[in-house]
Amino acid sequence: MIGNTDTGDPMNQKEYSRLVEKKSKNSPLWKNCLKAFLIGGLICTVGQSLIELYLFLGLDEKTSKTLCSVTLVFIGVLLTALHLYERIAKHGGAGTLVPITGFANSMSAPAIEFKAEGFITGLGAKMFIIAGPVIVYGTAAATLYGVIYWLFIK
Repeated sequence: MIGNTDTGDPMNQKEYSRLVEKKSKNSPLWKNCLKAFLIGGLICTVGQSLIELYLFLGLDEKTSKTLCSVTLVFIGVLLTALHLYERIAKHGGAGTLVPITGFANSMSAPAIEFKAEGFITGLGAKMFIIAGPVIVYGTAAATLYGVIYWLFIK
């Protein structure tokens, strides 16, 4: 039983659920979907524009796409560090989570938030909790593989 603060009468779970539903504000679903679509689309448009810019500067397609990913990760981390990414995400919702900038945000936000606790107990531990060991391990393994490939094959 849940107590009614106004009258002191006990309230059952059904009454409480009905009260919560009545008092809760419904989110504007279609508006949120449109904003997520537009913000996510804008991020993807910036990515495509970066690819086109790098191609225009004379880089090959593979290098242009790689540099686009690196640039978007950098922008995501920078916006997170400046506390701007969360403002964008407040309006863009899932549109900011799907692209590569969402990945950059999920990796850098805990690191920035817990940097005062030190590299191991703060940055390292919280990064693993938030982003997940699979993502971190995959990124580290891919980087190591890339360095080994570059050293021995190229």
